[in-house]
Amino acid sequence: MLETLLPWDFSPTVLAFVAAAGTLFYRGTRGAAAIIPPARRVAFYAGLALLYAALQTHWDYYAGHMFFVHRLQHFALHDLGPFLLAWSAPGPALAAGMGQRLRARLEAVRIRLHTLARIVFDPWTATVLFVASLVFWVWPPVHFYAMLSNWLYTTMNWSVVVLDLPFWWLILDPRPHPESRLPQGARIAMVSAVMLPMILVGAIIGLSRHDLYPVYGLCGRIFPLSPLTDQQLGGLIIWIPGSLLMVLAALVALSRLMHQSEADVLRRRAAAATPARAGSTRRVCLSSDAAARLPRS
Repeated sequence: MLETLLPWDFSPTVLAFVAAAGTLFYRGTRGAAAIIPPARRVAFYAGLALLYAALQTHWDYYAGHMFFVHRLQHFALHDLGPFLLAWSAPGPALAAGMGQRLRARLEAVRIRLHTLARIVFDPWTATVLFVASLVFWVWPPVHFYAMLSNWLYTTMNWSVVVLDLPFWWLILDPRPHPESRLPQGARIAMVSAVMLPMILVGAIIGLSRHDLYPVYGLCGRIFPLSPLTDQQLGGLIIWIPGSLLMVLAALVALSRLMHQSEADVLRRRAAAATPARAGSTRRVCLSSDAAARLPRS
């Protein structure tokens, strides 16, 4: 049992990334500069652990021999892991954990890559990249070669994380608009835009009567499932858990929209009530002054 938790194909890059991110976040949350609620701390560490498990345990081995396990792996890399990281909003904590010198260097890099960042975090670009990272890698000819090529397999796994984080970052940014890039309504529209392709891809794969991924027969299936059953389970994983996570993201955006609308109404009422109270006070003062000037009998 413990062997399944050990790396199947050890990657120092994955280990370094997870260790660095976890260390910076821990240092940042200990300081007063970044106040992160406990639920968001748990979400961040859970997201990191999920990415590490998908890439550095025997989960990766099983994913190379069963299509449905591979889709579970990519649900973690493409959807759930980035969702948890983005929802935790770790930016302030990570910045606080870096120290001034490292923050200055990263700020210089950010300024140099400002144009690229604007393109990547554009809502249209982020939406297209999110859908493309799903559709491209499950396209049977591409998937066949990706599963047989070590460097292409590594590129596939890293790309679904890197290309999907901007989408989740835009959707789950806790800051209100215009401080954030998008208002809540635009976020709901983005979620709706990616749900249809996800459902279609999952339905096409899950309902197909042909073996679209014979590469798993070449690698050797390790569970006693027929190719079509394996494929149907994989399609359902794309279809149902992925869609449910999109619904959850839409509900988060809708909840924030309602809270912001309520806050705006209260703010407008308070602003409208303030002049009325001030005017009432001035009239009382004028009346008092006028009364003081009246002749006394």
